[in-house]
Amino acid sequence: MDWLLSAGDDPVHKFLLMLIAIAFFILVMALILFVVDRRRNPSKWFVAGGFVGPALILLTAGLLLPAGGTIVNSFQNRNGSEFIGFDNYARAFSEPAFLLVLGNTALWVLVAPLLATFIGLVYAVVVDHSRFEKFAKALVFLPMAISMVGAGIIWRFVYEFKPDQPGIQQTGLLNQVIVWFGGEPVQFLLSRPANTFLLMVVLIWIQTGFAMTLLSASIRAIPVDIVEAARLDGLSGLGMFWRITIPSIRPALVVVLTTIAMTTLKVFDIVRTMTAGRYGTSVVANEFYEQSFRQNNAGLGAALAVLLFVIVIPVIIYNVRQMRLAEEVR
Repeated sequence: MDWLLSAGDDPVHKFLLMLIAIAFFILVMALILFVVDRRRNPSKWFVAGGFVGPALILLTAGLLLPAGGTIVNSFQNRNGSEFIGFDNYARAFSEPAFLLVLGNTALWVLVAPLLATFIGLVYAVVVDHSRFEKFAKALVFLPMAISMVGAGIIWRFVYEFKPDQPGIQQTGLLNQVIVWFGGEPVQFLLSRPANTFLLMVVLIWIQTGFAMTLLSASIRAIPVDIVEAARLDGLSGLGMFWRITIPSIRPALVVVLTTIAMTTLKVFDIVRTMTAGRYGTSVVANEFYEQSFRQNNAGLGAALAVLLFVIVIPVIIYNVRQMRLAEEVR
């Protein structure tokens, strides 16, 4: 057993450890099924406990206990040796560097979900029932198949800068276009606050497909009699859009907005891949990583993680309520 646990980076040892973990999982599930099935006329609580119990144990060990530990660490110093109260939180809300991080996060939450939802909605309305509807929707949805890291790398090449010197060709798409039109190449990711908005473009590019898919389905679910009655009343074009489409799909709009907002609050991959939080682009999720694993300040990193958790909770609650309202309407 010690041989397996001390395998290091050996692929063979890792593979064997994976096989043992899978076999252990199968064994535990088989044991649970055997115990639940063996008892005659088991109560509902017994069956529910047999299936849900292991999941709750794992959830407690893997999520609740670490969350509690993070909250405790947020009230301690950088190495956890001393209780310092709310000093970490006071620092997060007082130092200019962290205020910039909080401001960037707020900017992401305000701008990215609104733009992604708006573009997705307009696109869904425009291509609905068009000749190339399937192709057009697939084209916008494709970026969702790309990971955040992959998208960050793609767009980093788009923004790539090289000095305008003889013999040097631009590899960045935007700067190449600028050079073709006789302009000077621009260091896009160095200029604040424009660089933050340029990073948002990546998330909007990914999430627009998600917004378009959900909103397109909601638009198609609008009852035909409502649409026909509106047309008989003389509504068309923008009037139909504002008075019929938007009110009819309001629950779906709210769900899309809040879901993208939650994704935005947790954005880390894009920022880390493209700028590593430099040049005034850091957000709470990236700063949590920076303080915890680069600066070795576990207390401040935990405080930022708790702060992010507290911000996300109301959004999740509101999102769940809106989803339930949407289900009730259906």
